[in-house]
Amino acid sequence: MIKHIVLFDFKDENKKDNIERAKEMLLALVGDVPTLKKMEVGVNFSQEERAMDLSIYTEFEDRAGLEAYAIHPKHLEVVAFIKTVVSGSKVSDYIIY
Repeated sequence: MIKHIVLFDFKDENKKDNIERAKEMLLALVGDVPTLKKMEVGVNFSQEERAMDLSIYTEFEDRAGLEAYAIHPKHLEVVAFIKTVVSGSKVSDYIIY
């Protein structure tokens, strides 16, 4: 099992609307991307300076599934939007043993 976690920090301009749109676009991937087994999307409520604005947690059967997700046209549409509205992101990909 592969876990893929991404944390996003959004730009201040239209932040609330852009977070909502990104959340909706990401959740729409469930069912559209065959290798995506599970997705959780979370909007941050913490006021800590180190907090990120939006988090995604996804699961795939294997690395090939994650790689197929990465290049899936629907996912690439989401990536294209997110790249225009975030100031940074962090990722962690790991295998469950």
